Amino acid sequence: MTIDTICVQGGWQPRRGEPRQPPIVASTTFRYETTQQMADLFDLKAAGYFYTRLQNPTNDNVAAKICQLEGGVAAMLTSSGQAASTFAVLNLCQAGDHVVSSAQIYGGTYNLFNVSLRKLGIDFTFVDPDADEATISAAFKPNTKCVFGETVANPSGAVLDIEKFSRIAHAHGVPLIVDNTFPTPVLCRPFRFGADIVTHATTKYMDGHAAQVGGAIVDSGSFEWERHPDRFACLVAPDPSYHGLSYTKTFGRNAFIVKATAQLMRDYGSIPSPFNAFVLNLGLESLHLRIRRHAENALACAKHLRTRPEVAWVNYAGLEDSKYKALCDKQFDGGLPSGVLTFGLKGGRDKSIRFMDSLRLIEIVTHVADARSCVLHPASHTHRQLTDEQLLAAGIPPDLIRFSCGIESAEDIIADLDQAFEAIRG
Repeated sequence: MTIDTICVQGGWQPRRGEPRQPPIVASTTFRYETTQQMADLFDLKAAGYFYTRLQNPTNDNVAAKICQLEGGVAAMLTSSGQAASTFAVLNLCQAGDHVVSSAQIYGGTYNLFNVSLRKLGIDFTFVDPDADEATISAAFKPNTKCVFGETVANPSGAVLDIEKFSRIAHAHGVPLIVDNTFPTPVLCRPFRFGADIVTHATTKYMDGHAAQVGGAIVDSGSFEWERHPDRFACLVAPDPSYHGLSYTKTFGRNAFIVKATAQLMRDYGSIPSPFNAFVLNLGLESLHLRIRRHAENALACAKHLRTRPEVAWVNYAGLEDSKYKALCDKQFDGGLPSGVLTFGLKGGRDKSIRFMDSLRLIEIVTHVADARSCVLHPASHTHRQLTDEQLLAAGIPPDLIRFSCGIESAEDIIADLDQAFEAIRG
């Protein structure tokens, strides 16, 4: 099936007399007839449901759709995008391990890596995603376990050269994890360019209506863990918490997701409610229609902003003169990365804030990538914990406005921009 059809009909496949929409299974527990049946589930010897903290049929049906969209072999839902990033790393790393990450990533993820996971003993080295291969390779250590980056960085808009990062990661014998939240698999499928694991904040475009918080992890099944048995003993060696079971030997290409579910979800419990998964699926059914409209509106707004004398700069990778344009044409369907762009005003931070406060249709919210147009000032909001040096390293100048173009009429969005410019004139 094409990506458009998967959005509508992927995942849940009802049989005769079953509901057309994936049913919401609002039950924490599931009945079995014998003690042995339940014991086999706990030993991972049989497939099935026994407690929703680990798995739930509604969640799994929606995860299956996202897996199809990305072209992976297995997927799982999490309670948030942050949980997805956390699990993707913790599934491979423990105290004493090291991760190479792009420096241009979402501020919450940067804090997760640079503060919270460091407290657990995991070391991180942040690299400029635009650096050459030799510079990025120099960041690797003998204890490096994975590489992390965002397809389109939030909020800087930097585009990750997936093939370059994949080539470097594989040369060092580790997988590449890519957060594909902004393009979604409709515009970009990172597995085609060598990524091994994909994460999502499904809260954003996949939902598309700001109605639920969630995340997802998808495994390509392509990374050969057993080629590096010492580095990835967590997947290859016997797991004492499951009677000596080896995930790779027992579950093959599904090993990564099975371990994340059976071990991390079991212990940390970051599972979404079945209702949230149901709402997410409603958004997925129109994703292929919405994301293209978002991207088209973003391009129109970026071009218009460049005509305004008040604007100091505009950053949208889909613009013809963007340094990322060739990469966009290669990695993204239609050459457009997402519906998010950034810009700054002459007059700096204060002028940008006055402009945002003058908008009427476009709202100031701590969100991005839903049907309604919205703006955010990262230096004051999502990234306010970072120092000025860290802000610049993340590609966030103080005047930066993150602008998420909705699916309203581009004419109305642009009219609101213009009236706000008039309001701050002088």
